[in-house]
Amino acid sequence: MLYLVHMVVNIPASVPAEEAARIKAAEKAYSQQLQESGQWPHLWRVVGEYANYSVFDVASNDELHNTLSQLPLFPYMQITVTPLAKHPSSIR
Repeated sequence: MLYLVHMVVNIPASVPAEEAARIKAAEKAYSQQLQESGQWPHLWRVVGEYANYSVFDVASNDELHNTLSQLPLFPYMQITVTPLAKHPSSIR
């Protein structure tokens, strides 16, 4: 199943810089692992924001929830999920 996921990150200023850097490094490693596995085939940055739009390809709602909740930045994210279906006019 495909999902369009919008993630907005807001790390509070109270998080020490070293901790924020550690979390961001862990996030990058985990997200690249998911991209390499094919579960996260598309990732786009939103210009001017600490946010992204992504497409996830996972088997179920539960798998997506589990995947997203394991993101190191998850506690600092506002996430919106839109399930996607093939459009009948699509040639792909």
